[in-house]
Amino acid sequence: MNLRKIHIVLLLVCALLLGLGGGYAGVKLAQSNNNDAQDNKAITENIEGAKETNTPKEMNKVGQAFNLIKENYLEDVDNQQLIEGAIQGMLTSLEDPYSSYMDVETMKQFNEQIESSFEGIGAEVSMVNDTVTIVAPIKDSPAEKAGLRPNDQVLQVDGESLDGLNLNEAVAKIRGEKGSKVELEIQRAGVSEPFNVTITRDTIPVETVYSKTETVDGKKTGIIEITNFSERTADEFTEQLDKMEKDGIKGLVIDVRGNPGGLLDVVEDILKQFVPNDMPYVQVEDQNGEKSPSYSELEERKEYPISVLIDEGSASASEILAVAMKEMGYDVVGQTSFGKGTVQQAVPLGDGSTIKLTFFKWLSPEGNWIHEKGVKPTIEAKQADYYYTNPVQIEEPLTLDHTGDNIKNVQIMLKGLGYDPGRIDGYFSEKTEEAVKDFQSANDVSSTGKVDEKTAGLIETAVVDKIRNGEDDKQLEKALAEIYE
Repeated sequence: MNLRKIHIVLLLVCALLLGLGGGYAGVKLAQSNNNDAQDNKAITENIEGAKETNTPKEMNKVGQAFNLIKENYLEDVDNQQLIEGAIQGMLTSLEDPYSSYMDVETMKQFNEQIESSFEGIGAEVSMVNDTVTIVAPIKDSPAEKAGLRPNDQVLQVDGESLDGLNLNEAVAKIRGEKGSKVELEIQRAGVSEPFNVTITRDTIPVETVYSKTETVDGKKTGIIEITNFSERTADEFTEQLDKMEKDGIKGLVIDVRGNPGGLLDVVEDILKQFVPNDMPYVQVEDQNGEKSPSYSELEERKEYPISVLIDEGSASASEILAVAMKEMGYDVVGQTSFGKGTVQQAVPLGDGSTIKLTFFKWLSPEGNWIHEKGVKPTIEAKQADYYYTNPVQIEEPLTLDHTGDNIKNVQIMLKGLGYDPGRIDGYFSEKTEEAVKDFQSANDVSSTGKVDEKTAGLIETAVVDKIRNGEDDKQLEKALAEIYE
């Protein structure tokens, strides 16, 4: 079983990236790459063999249903609609959120996304317990700027409920052209009431690798952030790592927080630079339990220490990287990752449409399966409390002596921004009022001491900007503090 030459996408959660280009919903197969010819030929033969298989007699029942609908349903129904509905139904019956059907248009959008060119809000989503759920917003995307987080549930789009819709149908409502707006109703864990977020769609950033250096204990330390694993990611990573190594780095932090995954062969190309040939960097297990380990040609590990940063938005290919480095003995810092341990393969149906089906498990170098468990860090680290605050829904201004979760939220945000609310228990005290006035004065707003819709919006924007600017990043600080220990 040779998987390394097949262009496989590890789906975090049968997710579609919320943009014009669709998302990581399958696999690109049968490219013009000659190196892939043998593998693609085998796949094609399997598909042709499936076509020649005798149809089970139980399929007669499907034909009867088709004819019944065509001949008796109140309105005209397109043949293709019924056929695609039947395919969707079979895949839904598997109760596997990662197996799905992509029609011609969805497949076209997927191909565009793999090439990193699309528009939308920029968030990876999954169907979790029949609810559309954010896996991770993309760095510098409208979704990130609006403050969406991993595990946020999307309940409504522009006032319309998503109940009863499948993932593709829900995504179709959320995505749209650059410049257009969409209002999402979000339910967040730990928040009693849902809240609304209005997002202006935009072009989603195509860069996937960002790097910088910091001096730690007098040592130049490289930091490389990978936002997803697209076609150019391994090349970008290698270029930036080579440059930092030539500049004499003494340690490296690889940051895959909020990285929803991507292409298997891309994360393989990155791991080949770190995992020596005496251990596999990943294993893949088929339906018969046969394991295929993959090895690099690397003789020795890097001379410098390495840490990996993860959080609950790190999924799939990110977890492959994190668990391989962990089992090599490197530190993994942050919070337990998402937990996506299966591999999907897209099988073209001949008309431009595709079935994406779970074919394999991926296992860690030591043979561990992290599915629905995630990768646990060796060093736990959380961000400051204001990283986990929520948008404030204002109906009436919040004022002195009021109580409630909204006020607690505001107090935590103000404290995170450097103001002193006196307390963070949800009681609007005189000290809290003074903190609000100080914030309003600093932001050229009338210093009333009341939190109205405008003030709440300014506080939220200031917090999001501070988070996006990387200020007070306690997880990164922890990784840097521990790397030379």
